Amino acid sequence: MRICMLAYTFYEADNRVRRYAETLVERGDQVDAIVLRREGQPFYDTLNGVNIYRIQKRQIDETWKLSYLIKLTRFLITSSILLTKKHYKERYDLIHVHNVPDFHVFAALVPKLTGAAVILDIHDILPEFYASKFDVSSKSHILKMLTIIERLSTAFADHVIISNDIWAKTLISRSIAKAKCTVLINYPDTNIFYDRSRNRKNEKIIMIYPGTLNKHQGLDVAIKAFAIIKDEIPEAEFHIYGEGRTKQSLINLVSEQGLNGRVIFHDVVSLEKIADIMANADIGIIPKHNDSFGGDAFSTKTLEFMALGIPIILSKTRIDQYYFNESIVKYFEPSNKKDLSDAMLMLIQNQELRYNMAQRAKNFIEKNNWAIKKKIYLDLVDSLISQRK
Repeated sequence: MRICMLAYTFYEADNRVRRYAETLVERGDQVDAIVLRREGQPFYDTLNGVNIYRIQKRQIDETWKLSYLIKLTRFLITSSILLTKKHYKERYDLIHVHNVPDFHVFAALVPKLTGAAVILDIHDILPEFYASKFDVSSKSHILKMLTIIERLSTAFADHVIISNDIWAKTLISRSIAKAKCTVLINYPDTNIFYDRSRNRKNEKIIMIYPGTLNKHQGLDVAIKAFAIIKDEIPEAEFHIYGEGRTKQSLINLVSEQGLNGRVIFHDVVSLEKIADIMANADIGIIPKHNDSFGGDAFSTKTLEFMALGIPIILSKTRIDQYYFNESIVKYFEPSNKKDLSDAMLMLIQNQELRYNMAQRAKNFIEKNNWAIKKKIYLDLVDSLISQRK
């Protein structure tokens, strides 16, 4: 079968998009990916059998709502043109479109009208995501418009995949029938995220956060919490990998807290590299705020840390309590820097606790990984293509 992934993302670093694409290639399907491009990357490339078309450059620096919309609209137009041309040259059986935003699903209009099945994969529920990103009131007319777009987009798609159970309930309550929706959380690909020997030789205590640097991620709380314990644990460092609109303010906060050289920022790296970096850490930090978006947004890195055998300090949000108990993660009260600093101190000083948490988490991963759960996706793909034919 011939399948296209369409996503406003950097393919190499997006585990969810890569996981689908490479799984399809492994079973013999032909897969294209239409995505974003970083500076210096070629328009066309291949990775693990997937044909990658990088159609638009992007820097994640949007502070102005209109500039963000312009970039999204440009991607919609450009991807629609390329997708239509490639579909007429050789028909696609299925187009798998990833949000954000929802309306990119309409890039698949011509393929859908000529027989292709369409999946809309909702990584982040859009009205809440937008409100968090741009500090918009829940009563805003823009959010009402985004909810209408959500309904139109899910109606256009043949099926919708949603990235966690709480968001599925929200989506079903306002935009889509339950029968048209499948939940697939961000299960780790154990070909990339697996327990391995550490190659770091120093005696430092390394805590790490890998991911987007947006407000809801709560990194300001983590930095302030680390400042509380920095003198008590002089061998500890906090490493942050990622990019986003709060990066500069976080860098400023590190300087204000006297943490230069102790809190270290790194650029985004490939999935393979970040997996090895995470595996060489002592503790994973996931410090999300428990707001209307962060409280229900499931972090991809949670299960990846577990698969790597790294213990996690995790904000006690609604979504995380839905999936995990305190035997496999160390919770702290969201947005509470003192509670987070106490959790950091506890895990740093108790190696046995870290080991036991990591072992129980690995047992959880044995039943909750992509190798086991991918059948749900492959069966859905085959069913949709069969129905359209």
